[in-house]
Amino acid sequence: MPYDMHGLTVEWNQSGPEMRDYLLFYVNGKQHKVAGEQALMPLSSYLRYIAFATGTKVVCEEGDCGACSVLVGRLQGDDINYRTLNSCIQYLYQLDGAHIITVEGLTQPNGDLNPVQQSMVDCHGTQCGFCTPGFVVAMCELYDREPSPCPQAIKDALTGNLCRCTGYQPIIDAGLNVPVEEITRLRELYPPESIRNELLAANQSEVEFVHGKHRVYIPVNVEQAVAYRAKWPEATIVAGGTDVCVNINKRGFDPQNVLSLSRLQGMNEITIDGDMLSVGGSVTLAKMEDFLREKLPQLHHLLWLFGSPQIRNAGTLAGNIANASPIADTPPAMFVLDAELELISTGGKRRVKITEFYQGYKKCDMQSNELIHRIVFQLPAANEVLKLYKVSKRKHLDISAFTAAFRVSLDGGTISDVAVAYGGVAAVVKRMPELEKFLKGKPFTLETMHLAGKVALDEITPISDVRGSKEFRNQLGRNILLKFFHEVNQAGRTPACRQ
Repeated sequence: MPYDMHGLTVEWNQSGPEMRDYLLFYVNGKQHKVAGEQALMPLSSYLRYIAFATGTKVVCEEGDCGACSVLVGRLQGDDINYRTLNSCIQYLYQLDGAHIITVEGLTQPNGDLNPVQQSMVDCHGTQCGFCTPGFVVAMCELYDREPSPCPQAIKDALTGNLCRCTGYQPIIDAGLNVPVEEITRLRELYPPESIRNELLAANQSEVEFVHGKHRVYIPVNVEQAVAYRAKWPEATIVAGGTDVCVNINKRGFDPQNVLSLSRLQGMNEITIDGDMLSVGGSVTLAKMEDFLREKLPQLHHLLWLFGSPQIRNAGTLAGNIANASPIADTPPAMFVLDAELELISTGGKRRVKITEFYQGYKKCDMQSNELIHRIVFQLPAANEVLKLYKVSKRKHLDISAFTAAFRVSLDGGTISDVAVAYGGVAAVVKRMPELEKFLKGKPFTLETMHLAGKVALDEITPISDVRGSKEFRNQLGRNILLKFFHEVNQAGRTPACRQ
């Protein structure tokens, strides 16, 4: 069946999962097929300038403000699971096989405003209105998951949405006063049965297209992904895109060859076997956060601080690790949990300890034909204490100036075993062997921690930058030990892993 869109004509073969040279997705229940230059656009630009869904606003273009928030639905069994994402840092090739709902698509079946929108009007939750669509989208996703959210849940859901003129209290009041009984659930607005087969077929076929100097490939399974990686080792890997797409928008990065892992099957599972946790390379931070809520509350809390829901719904643990930033939030935790990375290529799999993975600033022990298949680590024992710290100018949604992780076993009042990692104090995240050697066997006292601070200073080499001076980071390297001591003492040695 030929499909024409602004002069771009492609053939849609519904007979099987053959290779496609175009993208297929849905917007507000309507099928879209895109090829050529348009397939390289950010979703926000496509919605506004091609689909004319101008309710989606664009402000920051780096995933900070949430004005461009949309709902992105992906198949999960027989249903479609929707999550809020920033459309400005989602490129169209990441949305192949998905259903996108914009603020226009949230209108009630009878044409009335969505109850969330009406509540924003009634509670005076909007002034200029530029940010309002993003707030409405975020609250609609929340109400679709939690029919009766508490005030904290509403605040959490809106963490990634900025408003500069209304003030947040009227917006939160709007969220608290939504008439739940009047909300039409997303699966009722868009019955999954009507689009499931098309999305299922789309998700079972590879996509590869070339436009000018640009090439994009979307594999279905790991075997296809590593084969492409071997053929095109220079290809830029895009999974969540929360870092790569900002560089495209803001820093002039123009990847000529993209390997998109957005719908890769076989790397999207998080499993637990005994006390060993395995996180697939495509598992989002949000999925990991939910999974760890009871199993590893310290890491769950860190992920909650990591970024907005829109960022966590897209970003991955593997991406945060592979980015190789010395101030990345998750590597210190992985260091003290002795995580291993399973790397995969056409030649097979190999394991690398994360403490040996970073070989210099932005340099990793990862070959040009390899992908991070999964991350494996052992959950702390019931008698171990795990503490994770992130220091930044803002509590939420900010890049860290300093990070730290501690895993400690206490035998009576003595430190019987210890693992410590710092971030933001060297060219790479740093395990602290001399500090660990000093602490092991010492009494767990404030005096010990004061002395340990002096040892820590000899192991770190921070620099001054826009997020903090060298002196500030040195002070943090000492003070974090005191904070750790007081928190553990006050908590009565709260176990790191809930049983």
